[in-house]
Amino acid sequence: MRVAVVTGGHSFDVPEFYKLFRELPGVDAYPQHLEHFASSSEAVRDAYDAVVFYGMERGEAPEVGAHYAGDAKAALEQIVERGQGIVILHHAVLAWEKWDFWDQVIGHDERNFRWKPELDLRVEVADKDHPVTQGTTDFDTIDEGYVLHGEHDGQSRILLTAEHKDIMKEVAWAREVGKCRVFVLTLGDNPEAWSNSGFCDVLERGILWTARGD
Repeated sequence: MRVAVVTGGHSFDVPEFYKLFRELPGVDAYPQHLEHFASSSEAVRDAYDAVVFYGMERGEAPEVGAHYAGDAKAALEQIVERGQGIVILHHAVLAWEKWDFWDQVIGHDERNFRWKPELDLRVEVADKDHPVTQGTTDFDTIDEGYVLHGEHDGQSRILLTAEHKDIMKEVAWAREVGKCRVFVLTLGDNPEAWSNSGFCDVLERGILWTARGD
């Protein structure tokens, strides 16, 4: 499964993050900055079965930048038009919080937020019938959590939850937007979280579910 992993707007442990995707079975990952994704030809972008977002660019929709940066807004809108899979990973759920299109992709009407790092979480399967979570089990992890100030739009299936007083209950959900499938996983802050087998299993399943023809 050919997958673009798009970053930008937030730091991360590069070697460990790349290792995470190298070790996901069935996923042929190509990590790249948003500028590199947007400036690639349509043929190159269309060759990906799914696109994982791990960036945290804030504000309005991305503007057209220098000639080498491409048109990120158009490139992202084309993903939905083409029906490629979209995975929103961890802090990417906070990206472009003033862009209505990205609100629709994620399924949340307001994405101002607060966060809490290094939480001991019991992650529970809320929907045992969805392909992403069917056959999976609850797991424990240490990870960062969020509270989004808005509300879900009611069009998503909540897949995973975690009960903690400092964060919102929903930590993973699935939805369809236009022609594409979207999987949102708010976990995945750091190498400790990335090494968790429960997290890796759900991430891989989410990627494969979103991919075209899967």
